[in-house]
This record gives sequence, structure tokens and C-alpha cells, in this order.
Amino acid sequence: MPRRVFVARVMGGAAVAAAATTVGIGAHGVLDGPSVKRVAVPLAKLPRRADGFRIAVVSDVHLGPTLGRGFAERVVRTVNDTRPDLIAVVGDLVDGSVEHLRSAVEPLAGLRARHGAFFVTGNHEYFSGAEQWVEHVQELGMHLLANARTELPGFDLAGVNDVQGERTGQGPDFGKALGDRDRTRTAVLLAHQPVLIEDAVAHGVDLQLSGHTHGGQLWPGNYLAGLANPTVAGLERYGDTQLYVTRGAGAWGPPVRVGAPSDITVVELVSLQA
Repeated sequence: MPRRVFVARVMGGAAVAAAATTVGIGAHGVLDGPSVKRVAVPLAKLPRRADGFRIAVVSDVHLGPTLGRGFAERVVRTVNDTRPDLIAVVGDLVDGSVEHLRSAVEPLAGLRARHGAFFVTGNHEYFSGAEQWVEHVQELGMHLLANARTELPGFDLAGVNDVQGERTGQGPDFGKALGDRDRTRTAVLLAHQPVLIEDAVAHGVDLQLSGHTHGGQLWPGNYLAGLANPTVAGLERYGDTQLYVTRGAGAWGPPVRVGAPSDITVVELVSLQA
């Protein structure tokens, strides 16, 4: 065999082996379940009594044919082990109908937090039968925030529907969710897609919690996600509003992540008055 042919074959084999190893590690990272990330967010208007309030942010679980009941159980254990004050499920919980995923999502009834679990839709809920899912998540014990808000000790928690809902007349309505609120109170907004940050700024939101991007999931997906979203992952400020984007707990398509490990983020609210 000519030397150049031998070298080319060795290099080709090494590249294939490296790719296979990377995919294997990326798949194991998804199937093993998300890690916990902790982020402290200082908020100027947050009263002292709400200092240290912890929100477990869960997004992009994508329960479906690949990530099923066992994965849901791992997510629930991970969330509950953080002992959050509140759980925020910010969309893309499922990829499939209630009929086909009823057993897979059943463990989510075990989510536990002092102030409960709250849910807003993601774009994939609208691909999977949003009307049925918003009913079913409430049967599982989650509180639906469909262009609505609730008062919690020290701040308002609001949620808006995903942009995908506009196709059926059920899109985000910031006026309904936030229009008549007392702006001297801190507002935390649950919105699946980071692109809604401009509306959040206009309505005086202090902190928006989002997902959707998966942090890019697979290189070079991070560059593509960056073209479509103002923030791909992490905490950034837009005017007086802060935006936190989690990389999400699961994966869409192949259950593989490279360079964007999955997470459940515990956001701790910090009062500057404390």
C-alpha cells in the first residue's frame, strides 16, 4: 500500500473514531439527565422579604419517542433535590400528543415546590396539540400562566403564550399579562422564546426567564441560534430588564449535545435592599 494512501486511511479512521466518541459522549450527557446550574440575579425593586427566593427553571424537556418516562423521572428528581421555592416550566415540554405521552409525562405530577410549579407553552406544544396539553399539565398539578400573572410574596409572576400560538389566535398578549399591574413591584416573566425580550422591556419586566435555544445543542448550532435569538444562553441585561436563557433539560431530534450541556437552572433572586 502506498504510504500516502495508508496515511489518508489512518487519518480518516481517526476522524470517524473521534466523531463517534464525541457523539457518544454527547448522547450520554443527554440521557443521563441535566445537571444543576445556579445563578444569582440581583433585582433593585425586590423587597427584603423575597431575598433568596429560588426558582427552578425547566425548559425544553422534549418528552417523546426518545426521551420518555425514565427521563421524566430523572428530571423530577433533579428538580426536587434543589428544594426550590417555585418551579417554572418554560415550554417545549413534549413532542407528541397527550394520547401517546400520557405515561411518559405522569412523573411530572411529582414536582414539588413551596409555591408550586407554573407552566407556559413553547412552540412544540403547538405542534403537539396545545389545547389538550394545557389541560393535561393542569391535571398534573401545574399552574397555567396563559397570558396571565399571579402575585407572590415580594413579586409578580407572569407568563405569556409562545409566539407559535399566533397562528391559532393564542399568541403572547403582554397587555393582558402585565398591562394593569403595579410597576413598583418586581415582575418576573416566563416566556419560552428569548425574542420576546423587547416586549418585556416595554412592559417594565425586571427578569425574563426563557429557553428555546438549547444553547445551540450541537456545534455549529450555537452560531445559528445566535442569529435568531438575542441571547443563546446565560444572563444578559437589556435596558432595565434582565434575560436569563437556560440551555434546557433535554434535546430535540437526536438525543445528543455537543458544547451545550443540558441544565436545570436554579435562579436565586437577590434583593438589593437586603
